[in-house]
Amino acid sequence: MENVPVKKAHLYDRIGDRLSTLLFYASIILFLAAFNFRDSPGGWQLQIIPNLNGTTIQDVTFTDSVTGYLATGLNNQLGYIFKTTNGGINWVIKKTNPYNFQRIIFCGKDTGYCNSYDTLFKTTNAGENWFSIPFPFLTFADDMCALNKDTLWFVMSGMFGGIFRSTNGGYNWINQYIEATHYPDKIYMVNKNLGFIRNGFSGAYIGRTTNGGFNWTLTNVDSSFYDMHFSDSLNGWMAGIVVKKTTDGGLTWLRQVLPRLNFANSASKFSFINKDTIFAVGGIYYYPSAYRGIIYKTINGGLNWGYQIPDTSFGINKYWLISFIDKLKGWAFCPPMNKDILTYTGGDSTLYTSINKIDKQIADDFILHQNYPNPFNQSTVIKYEIQKPGYVAVKVYDVTGKEIRTLMSERKTAGSYSVTFDAGGLSSGVYFYKFTYNSTESERSEIRKMIYIK
Repeated sequence: MENVPVKKAHLYDRIGDRLSTLLFYASIILFLAAFNFRDSPGGWQLQIIPNLNGTTIQDVTFTDSVTGYLATGLNNQLGYIFKTTNGGINWVIKKTNPYNFQRIIFCGKDTGYCNSYDTLFKTTNAGENWFSIPFPFLTFADDMCALNKDTLWFVMSGMFGGIFRSTNGGYNWINQYIEATHYPDKIYMVNKNLGFIRNGFSGAYIGRTTNGGFNWTLTNVDSSFYDMHFSDSLNGWMAGIVVKKTTDGGLTWLRQVLPRLNFANSASKFSFINKDTIFAVGGIYYYPSAYRGIIYKTINGGLNWGYQIPDTSFGINKYWLISFIDKLKGWAFCPPMNKDILTYTGGDSTLYTSINKIDKQIADDFILHQNYPNPFNQSTVIKYEIQKPGYVAVKVYDVTGKEIRTLMSERKTAGSYSVTFDAGGLSSGVYFYKFTYNSTESERSEIRKMIYIK
């Protein structure tokens, strides 16, 4: 009888071992199920932002893998600052404003800035509380740049357009104006000296400063930018109708070729991991019955760009904003639909078409540059390059399509050329110049807009 309890004890031990084993395997199955959900074959997960109180996302930033911020509002809507502490699963309102918010930038995990038209909002406790700092009287910000917690710039377009700089966290501002006809509506500062602005009046020029914004010169760039990022003082990229790269601090920019898909291949926003790995959004792919957003990616600094088209069942027609905190984890947002997608794996498999080379190495018939300066007073220069000998013509037209002037019409050998257009005797306004190139292999033309202001 003394052995019975021992046998029962052994039986209970074996049952306990089996239960432990079953629980162990069950936990593995649950872990794998959760893991497979996170790293799904598609690479991206859909997240729905259920309630933004009827507003639209204007900007987004993440400071770590779980902490992020949204600035919302559009066209003087009520603005909100939202915060997430669980990677975008839930968003909590941290600040409300009578007017829409525009940009939100964090300098570290604690100090952040968010601007509305007439007010700068600042936090020093990771977005839990925000206090307001009024902008200078009669100024209305279009864009903001925060280099660090002390040094900031904002720009405003319109009749009193200009640039304002603060070196004490927004409490005091220095007025840095440029020419009255150049209204800046976007600014990006690489460091305390080097920076760039976009013309808000025509979008036809990019201004460059090397002394912190006190003086600006126009750069000979034939397109404006939506977003810009520099990895150091020499190497930078701009996103726009085309993507361009500079290796000399913005003195010259050369085009990088995005994958040639069947619809819009432009880029509107970057997310930089390092000088080699860059994500971008803004492109659209067209299926027979719907449009779908594209994620671009390069792992060699833009020498060639690949693309991803996230799961079409998400129904997202374009991605406007993107934010990665490392090469694997990131978010891409579609503000009009209050949707975003999240990846833990760097997204889908990236499809690369071929190794593309930048502008002067592209096998194309010709390259036509935007006239410089633009807008211009009296005269402007039009530059172009042709790859092979051919007949070249440059003609100017007014807004009605009437030919105003033939600037040149002759045969040229391969090379780079320029022609000057003198608008003396013409009235201020919008004009167009048409470049025609005819060789033994092809005939092509291209038209660009220019603005004449007396």
